[in-house]
Amino acid sequence: MDVWDGQKHIENDPAYKGLNVNKGVESLPSVNPDAAKRFLGRKRSKLKVEDYVKGILDGDVTILSRAVTMIESNKPEHQAVAQQIIEKCVPYAGKSVRLGITGVPGAGKSTFIEALGMHILNDGGKLAVLAIDPSSERSKGSILGDKTRMEKLSAEKNAYIRPSPSAGSLGGVARKTRETIILCEAAGFDTIFIETVGVGQSETAVHSMVDFFLLLMLAGAGDELQGIKRGIMEMADAIAINKADGQNVQKAQMARTEYRNALHLFPPTQSGWIPRVETCSALLDEGVDDVWHMILEYVNNTRENGFFKANRREQSKYWMFETINEQLKNSFYQHSEIKNELGIYEQKVLNDETSSFIAARELLDKYFDKL
Repeated sequence: MDVWDGQKHIENDPAYKGLNVNKGVESLPSVNPDAAKRFLGRKRSKLKVEDYVKGILDGDVTILSRAVTMIESNKPEHQAVAQQIIEKCVPYAGKSVRLGITGVPGAGKSTFIEALGMHILNDGGKLAVLAIDPSSERSKGSILGDKTRMEKLSAEKNAYIRPSPSAGSLGGVARKTRETIILCEAAGFDTIFIETVGVGQSETAVHSMVDFFLLLMLAGAGDELQGIKRGIMEMADAIAINKADGQNVQKAQMARTEYRNALHLFPPTQSGWIPRVETCSALLDEGVDDVWHMILEYVNNTRENGFFKANRREQSKYWMFETINEQLKNSFYQHSEIKNELGIYEQKVLNDETSSFIAARELLDKYFDKL
């Protein structure tokens, strides 16, 4: 019997009587080879800083997205280019209304953002939605599914949706989000939404980069006043109770009364604005327009009394110090000698050979001695 060469069916050998296997049809490639050659042969052109800036100022969302990717990258060479782009875009920024939106899980943030966004677009505005998407602590991955949940908005030419993974570094994401705001404003977007992952730490960071902070809540989901932290309610410029439709309308009205009473217990705001509570149904697009007019009223009032600009200046100062803190931290951990020593000191702490505080102090001493 001939040795099987991998090309013939062994069953057709004379030794196997009564068997006959015909040659099958060759399977076609899953990808058109001609199309694959064209795709693989087309390399993405490397843009200069001037190309990025021109594209952003011209409102090219493809170039804007590439610039945002540079901001989000941890590579030093990408960060260097990103900082040059930001520096050149700063003079063209600052002309938008920045709105932070947060809320309990399931409050319908994405549906509400889409409904509110469509009102803004219908009024002739341009909207950018920056969504901080939670990353898995195990896999470090994110779903980044906001575009799929905002089908109408993502199809509009004057809307830009950019989900960003939190990647476990809240401070880093917040800084990158603030830098992305600058690029979006330079690209001509006059309204910026920043959607947070939910009720938690991220609200404090987002509050420090927006003009208006909206808290989205639900009615009939247990004790409303215990389901949220006092600190977040103090930050809110308004509370919108979503899903006020069907049999939930009465519950929403009762929740609005409870929240209004609770807000009166808080000290007066620096802006002079008295936080309001509204009900709405993003699904049915009821009451959403009232929320937007309330936001515009807040913007007009704070611009007249000077708080709008004063708040922006305070935020810029805050982010200067935050950037210094982050750069110092990155410099420490990227230092070659610290990288070598960190594992040694970590093991000492685990073996109870030294305390955490002494180990930290000695590592910092080594770092500053090498500067």
